[in-house]
Amino acid sequence: MRCAALALVPLLALSIPAGGQTRAAPESRAQVQLSFSPVVKTAAPAVVNVYGARVERTRRSAGMDDFFRRFFGDVPSMPRDRVQRSLGSGVILDASGLVVTNHHVVAEMTEVKVALSDNREIEAEIVLRDPRTDLAVLKLKPTQGLKALELGDDDALEVGDLVLAIGNPFGVGRTVTQGIVSGLARTNVGVSDYGYFIQTDAAINPGNSGGALVDMHGRLVGINSAIFSNSGGSVGIGFAIPAAMVKVVLDSARAGANTVRRPYLGASLQAVNQELADGLGLDRPTGALVSSVRDRGPADAAGLKRGDVVLEVDGRPVEDPDAFGWRFALKGTSGEVPVTVNRGGTRRVLTVKLQLAPEIPARDQIVMKGRSPFAGAVIVNASPAVAEEMQLEAHEGVVVSDVQEGSLAARVGLQKGDVLLALNGEKIGSTRELDRMARAGAQLWRITISRGGQVMTTVLGG
Repeated sequence: MRCAALALVPLLALSIPAGGQTRAAPESRAQVQLSFSPVVKTAAPAVVNVYGARVERTRRSAGMDDFFRRFFGDVPSMPRDRVQRSLGSGVILDASGLVVTNHHVVAEMTEVKVALSDNREIEAEIVLRDPRTDLAVLKLKPTQGLKALELGDDDALEVGDLVLAIGNPFGVGRTVTQGIVSGLARTNVGVSDYGYFIQTDAAINPGNSGGALVDMHGRLVGINSAIFSNSGGSVGIGFAIPAAMVKVVLDSARAGANTVRRPYLGASLQAVNQELADGLGLDRPTGALVSSVRDRGPADAAGLKRGDVVLEVDGRPVEDPDAFGWRFALKGTSGEVPVTVNRGGTRRVLTVKLQLAPEIPARDQIVMKGRSPFAGAVIVNASPAVAEEMQLEAHEGVVVSDVQEGSLAARVGLQKGDVLLALNGEKIGSTRELDRMARAGAQLWRITISRGGQVMTTVLGG
C-alpha cells in the first residue's frame, strides 16, 4: 500500500481516556511546562523488551563435504546452526505474567525472552498467536513483582487527545515519545485482517512493535503496530491496535485458548460508494451493504437480506465492512447482538445470534502424495469454519491449507488458500475424491481453481 510515496511498514522486529474526562487547551505558561513524568512512572514499568530467536539446522553442501573428505579423511557431515532473531516490545497486562505483543515480533520464533524494566530477563512461552489481529500473548515463567498496565477505553478517545508511545525503538532501550491522536477507526491500513486502527503522530519506530500507546491516565489504549514510512523511520504517521481488540485476545489466553474464536455472520458485505448511496436513498456513503446471505446462517436466521445496509452494531456506528468486522468480532461467540440496518429507507433493528462458524463438512485433512501436481499440498474440505479461518468467500470444494516447501505442488504454483473446484471437468466434492482422482493419474491435468475470488483454469502435463 502506498500513500504519497510512503510505504506502509509494519513495525518489523529488528535483526540482531475514561468517560467524563475534561479536555482543555493550556491556558498559561505554567500549564505548558507541566511534565508527563507521573504518567510515565505509572505505565513504563509494565512495558518490556521482547527477544525472539529461531535456530535452523542446515548441513554443509556436497562440495564442502568433498573438501573435508579430501583433506581430513572420512568425517561426518556436521550440521550448522543458523539463528534468526527478532527484537520488539510488549506490555504486561496481567500480574500473573501475561504479556501482549505483536504477532510479527514472535512469528515463527521458538525461543522468547522478556527483559523487564528492572533489567531482569525471564523466559517466556508463546501461549496464543493471532496473525489476523497481529497480536500474540506470552506467558512469563513464574516470577514476582510484575507491574501490570490497566486497559483503557479506546472508544473514549478523541482526535487531538494526548498520548504517549512507550517501547524499545531500534533496540536503544526503553523510550517514551509524546503526541496526539491523529485519527480514529483507520481502515485499509493492510496490517491485519481487522483493519481498525488508532493513528498517532507520537514517534514510533522499528522495535516499538508491541509497545504501549497510553492515555494521560497511564492506561493502555493501543498496541503500537505499524508506521507509514519511506525509510523505516518515523515520519509521524503511526498506527496502534485499539485496546478493545487487545482485551478480546487477552481474555482468550486467560481462558486457556491458543487461538481466538470469533462470531460467524453468514453473509458477505461490501462498501457503499456514492453511486450506491444515491441508489439506496442514503444521505451519504456509509455502512456495509449486504451482498449475499448464506442459507441457515445467523444472518439468515436474523432476517438480514441482500440489499440491506448495516449501519450499527450494538448501537455503535458502522462506516464500512471493516468497521462492521471489528465491531462484530468484539462481541464474542455467545448471546445475541442488535444490528441496525437500512432497508428501503427504513431503519430496522435485527437480532443476530453470536456463534462459531460450523465445520460442516469435517476438514478431513490429507497430505497429497504421489506424482500428481498436488503432491505436497495439504488439503481440507471447505466449510464456513475453514472459510472464516482463512478469510475465503468459497464454502464448497477443497481448500489448500498449506504447501510443503520444494514440493511438486509448490513448483506448479499452488498456494495456501486456493480453492480446488474441478479436475479434468469433474467437480471436486471432498478431499477423499481429490485424493482418489489424483492417484488414478492422467496425461493432462486440467485444474479449476478459485484464488482471491477469481476463478481460473490451468492445464499441466502428466
